[in-house]
Amino acid sequence: MKKEILITNDDGFDAKGLKALIDAVKDLAHITIVAPASEKSACGHSLTLTRPLRFVQVDDDFYKLDDGTPSDCVYLALNSLYTDKKPDLLISGINRGANMGEDITYSGTVAGAMEAVLHDVPAIAISQVLGKSQHGLDDDYTLAMKVIRDLVSKILEGEFPLPHRELLNVNVPYETSEIQYQVTYAGYRFYENDAHLHRNPRGEEYWWLGLHPLDAKRREVEGITDFEAIEAKKVSLTPVMLDLTAYKSMKKLEDFLA
Repeated sequence: MKKEILITNDDGFDAKGLKALIDAVKDLAHITIVAPASEKSACGHSLTLTRPLRFVQVDDDFYKLDDGTPSDCVYLALNSLYTDKKPDLLISGINRGANMGEDITYSGTVAGAMEAVLHDVPAIAISQVLGKSQHGLDDDYTLAMKVIRDLVSKILEGEFPLPHRELLNVNVPYETSEIQYQVTYAGYRFYENDAHLHRNPRGEEYWWLGLHPLDAKRREVEGITDFEAIEAKKVSLTPVMLDLTAYKSMKKLEDFLA
């Protein structure tokens, strides 16, 4: 029986990265696509609770969700399109730009994968790094297509490599002579003030948020960060769990309350 893959993204239903992802895996399984009708980058793990949502059919097994987030897309797809059997895998991407370090908390791409694992569906979030500044460079998803095809083939032929409520966050370097994988942990991202103040023709102020350079530092744990893997031109594979409990701080908090 053919495997089932659900696909979403946060760059919108007409994004080049989504089309690349579809082309990369469409012959490996039966695919269903549910993606936001417009770009929802950095929307995080948000659900829409204050207005109705509507599926708009784009093609066979391809829907855009009118003003929906990636989490909306996955939530509604699993509860309306998969009434008999859950998909074997959810893939979110291919995102235009990196999702590393604490950026995974902002990322709509990663959030789509988070929503899937909450419903016991194995999930991959995949992002194509654009470069040091995340500006410029043509949208070339050739390498990311090879990576996701390889990973999905391994998963469908065997099993998902992570346990319950963990997702795989994949970041692909913008260039490399050969595909090399590196299992990583999320680095500490440096954030700067990149908010720009402007005025419209009526003199009213507005702000435009920019992009931060891909700068990070190591944490005091064994291993390689996602940033270091990308710098070394390796594909970063970071296992991400949804349990955000700071276990090492529990005793300190108990002592504080004593």
